[in-house]
Amino acid sequence: MPIPRVVAHIQKLSKEGAVLYCWSSNGADYCKGVARDLGIESCFAAFLPKPNVMIDDQPVGTWKRLVCLHPFEVDDASIDNYTTWVERGSKG
Repeated sequence: MPIPRVVAHIQKLSKEGAVLYCWSSNGADYCKGVARDLGIESCFAAFLPKPNVMIDDQPVGTWKRLVCLHPFEVDDASIDNYTTWVERGSKG
C-alpha cells in the first residue's frame, strides 16, 4: 500500500545524495516492481530480498550505527538527521 509521504521522503533523500536500498520479504523483483509502479525505481542503488536467516556474531538490536524506523516515523528527516541518529544510536 503506497504511503505518499514516504514516497516523497525517498525522492527527497535521493536528491540529497543518499544511497538507498529497497528490500522486501516478497523478494527483489517484487520490491523493484513496486518502486517502478511508484515512480521511484531510480532512487535506489539496488533491490534486495529480506533475509530469512542471518548468521552474525551480534543480534541486530545490538548493531552499532544502525537505526531502524517505521515509515510513519521518517517525517521530513534529512541525511543530516539520519547521520545524527546513527551516531547517537537512536532517533530520540
